[in-house]
Amino acid sequence: MKVGIIGLGYVGLPLAVAFAEAGADVVGVDADSRKVERLRRSESDVEDISSKRLREVAPRFTATTEHEHLGACDAVLICVPTPLANQREPDLSYIVDAATSLSSVLREGQLVVLESTTYPGTTRDRLRPILEESGLAAGRDFHLAFSPERIDPGRTDYDIRTTPKVVGPLTAACRDRAVALYELVCDEVVAVSTPEAAELAKLLENIFRSVNIALVNELAILCDRMAIDVWEVVDAASTKPFGFMRFDPGPGMGGHCLPVDPFYLAFKAREYDFPTEFIELAGKINQNQPHFCVEKIQHALNDARKPVNGSRVLLLGAAYKAGVGDIRESPSLKIARLLRELGAEVTYHDPHVAELPELGLRSGDLDAELAACDVACIVTAHPKLDYRAVVQAAPLVVDFRGVTGDIEAENLVRL
Repeated sequence: MKVGIIGLGYVGLPLAVAFAEAGADVVGVDADSRKVERLRRSESDVEDISSKRLREVAPRFTATTEHEHLGACDAVLICVPTPLANQREPDLSYIVDAATSLSSVLREGQLVVLESTTYPGTTRDRLRPILEESGLAAGRDFHLAFSPERIDPGRTDYDIRTTPKVVGPLTAACRDRAVALYELVCDEVVAVSTPEAAELAKLLENIFRSVNIALVNELAILCDRMAIDVWEVVDAASTKPFGFMRFDPGPGMGGHCLPVDPFYLAFKAREYDFPTEFIELAGKINQNQPHFCVEKIQHALNDARKPVNGSRVLLLGAAYKAGVGDIRESPSLKIARLLRELGAEVTYHDPHVAELPELGLRSGDLDAELAACDVACIVTAHPKLDYRAVVQAAPLVVDFRGVTGDIEAENLVRL
């Protein structure tokens, strides 16, 4: 079995390693030549994949920038980014580029699977026509399916093997081929009837989280005005053993999927003259949460008789979630920009993110930054950080993650 992977990021690289560990020969294609060179040296820049694992699969894993090598593969998985364009509409340019390159080497009998998150109809209406420019027909000459990635960076209790894999095939034969492929690396494969069903299932998973995070973030703002501890409220509600699922408030949403997926579905829904007002509202609430956090910082500084303008604000955490170095759509970046617009001097500390070139910042020494700052803001609750020591060292602390619940201090302000 020879498997091709287009895109060697947070989705593609773990898949490439999983298939190689299962005994398949893997060809990984990425447009970033510097990344390819690092992978050839078995150097990983994805937290979930250690360099040690890359070295162990090196005999079965080839990284390249050339799509020509995909012609010899039995299956090709497309794992490229699907960001939003300027008007918050889907940007499928990476999928189009990957499909165009693949169509030039596509051969009869191959299986092509799209893993990139997208709106219903992309596999059938956008990907399929480009691949068929090869002269081969999908469902007849080659197999086509959609199988959404379910990677949660930094998570250790569920991985590729233990997370059920959803597959949406174009035909029954496509289903059989896709199921057989993923059974090599997944304990459970769930086949649905069409690519559209799988595409929408992926959006539903993330929109479910987006909506509930928006609900608890809005509640946090209300609790702030009512002088009620939102963490106490969430803790109390979470004691109910049925009918309630815990979601915690925070500074906003980050990562590739959660801030993006609601707008992908909203875009598609407009074709059917159906405004997804509830879903879009959740996205807007979460996008606005960094503004509320900045207001919270302003008020905390004001109570300490300090203006934001000229104050040194330390952000603890630049990544969008704990335990990883992924800064895609991170609310910390938005908070930093908003604070700068108000005249604050912004610094940050993050053990997983060495620098933020777009902001011209490098992660500072924690002890030195705590001693120099006017306020330290807990934006990303990385593990192993001693938050009690943070509260003791900083003149003022604002906690947006609820990690200081067992600490009582006059210089501590919580969301």
